[in-house]
Amino acid sequence: MYVCVCNAVTDCQIRDAYGEGACSMRELRKRLGVAGCCGRCAQCARDVLNECHQQQHRRAAPIRVIAEAEPLVATG
Repeated sequence: MYVCVCNAVTDCQIRDAYGEGACSMRELRKRLGVAGCCGRCAQCARDVLNECHQQQHRRAAPIRVIAEAEPLVATG
């Protein structure tokens, strides 16, 4: 999907730029020109950037596995 029509920037390009280290709107503007003309794309670009950030943190978070307790056996 096109995010920035002025510079023909897609959400995929923003995701790629994030993967290459563009973690802020300033970096996206420098690399891709996002929100550098009319600015109408700024909120959508920010949303894609935030989504990338959240996905990265979800992948980095350790998965907790809770094992089932063994059934108690009465002795006696």
